[in-house]
Amino acid sequence: MSVLTTIAAFVVALCLLIVFHEYGHYLVARLFNVKVLRFSVGFGRPIVSRRKGPDQTEWALGGFPFGGYVKMLDEREGPVAPSEAHRAFNRQPVHRRFLIVAAGPVANFLLAIALYWFLFVMGVPGLKPVIGPPAKGTPASMAGFTSGDTIVRVDGESVKTWQDARLALLNAGVSRGAVKVETMNERGEIAFRPLDLTGLGPDDLDGEFIEKIGLNRFQPTLAPKVGQVMPGRPAEQAGLSAGDEIIAINGDPVEHWEDVVRAIGQSPDAPLKLEVRRAAGGVEELLTVTPDAVNENGKRVGRIGVAPLIDPREMERFRTEVRYGFVDGFLRAVGRTWEMSVFSLKMMGKMIIGEVSLKNLSGPLTIADYAGQSAQLGWVAYLSFLALVSVSLGVLNLLPIPLLDGGHLMYYMAEIIKGRPVSERALEIGQHVGIALLFTLMAFAIYNDITRLLGG
Repeated sequence: MSVLTTIAAFVVALCLLIVFHEYGHYLVARLFNVKVLRFSVGFGRPIVSRRKGPDQTEWALGGFPFGGYVKMLDEREGPVAPSEAHRAFNRQPVHRRFLIVAAGPVANFLLAIALYWFLFVMGVPGLKPVIGPPAKGTPASMAGFTSGDTIVRVDGESVKTWQDARLALLNAGVSRGAVKVETMNERGEIAFRPLDLTGLGPDDLDGEFIEKIGLNRFQPTLAPKVGQVMPGRPAEQAGLSAGDEIIAINGDPVEHWEDVVRAIGQSPDAPLKLEVRRAAGGVEELLTVTPDAVNENGKRVGRIGVAPLIDPREMERFRTEVRYGFVDGFLRAVGRTWEMSVFSLKMMGKMIIGEVSLKNLSGPLTIADYAGQSAQLGWVAYLSFLALVSVSLGVLNLLPIPLLDGGHLMYYMAEIIKGRPVSERALEIGQHVGIALLFTLMAFAIYNDITRLLGG
């Protein structure tokens, strides 16, 4: 993956999400005639700034890019001219302050709805939820799933793509319950599979969740032919080319691509003798390749940097496109944003009580990596990534943690109930607690980033 692509995709995502969030605060503040002194993307000393508008608001770009803020006129932060006191934030009724603060997270949810709406109307390509052979002893195997079954519904909810099925099952997995999965076989016969997820542990709800419960996406049988050779990897260094057919490894004949993957995976840093039939001329040659050792799910496996040759007509049977009308697309976009918000809250709650591992926390490095990967997959994947992160940002900011928008909203709710503002002492204590919580959260996230990075 290009480092420049990753950086560019991350910067664009970061700026877009921050601008939308802060612009929500800005618009509602202006609606209530509150004077905005500065609109900043990033913290710290401004690198670039410009004043514009009737109030000469300073529009600035800060040196530390992870965040932003809207600074409003406030008597608690500096002297305010008597003629402008009515425009100070602290002078506004509590319901106005509440709406101004809530507008930031709401803007993130609206952005997610707009992105999902656009994607649903334009059409989202995906793979049909057809499953491969379930591994023995897994919940899917015990539930009776068989290779070639298509997942139709999960707990009554229709699923059209593998990604839809994965999300629905992950949502059920967080609740640790039994889920009813409706499947259809190749003859069109319907079956209901009771999938028991009660035995999942805190470390099971990760990126490999679906595989752990035994549901793998169906893979058509592939010939051991090379379709792509990645530059700079062991395969290219050994002389493999696209179109070559691997007919034996260390003298053992291979029939399918899976045989190639298995042999290479079991030999990290160990030289292998590949008997190859060349694409040009059909000449057979013997090549030596030494697989790189990489860490995958805590295991050390070999990889040489090749992809199989896939017949596009064969894969076309498994492709689909989800597309909705204008109104239906909007309703589904609202529903998807709500589902992802609830799911995020469930995951956070399960992390707090220890039912989901803190390894699922992601920091800036992982988010940047996902931004780069989604950008390389195309605009559909990148917009889906933006929508998901926008939902996460909205949910995170609504948490009742001092320093976040949700912490301020918590204070305003207390003010509404008590009939008077929260004391300065309580605000000071809350600030210290908020800093400690956010620092701890960020420390865990960055630790997970570094662990993933070092683990490959």
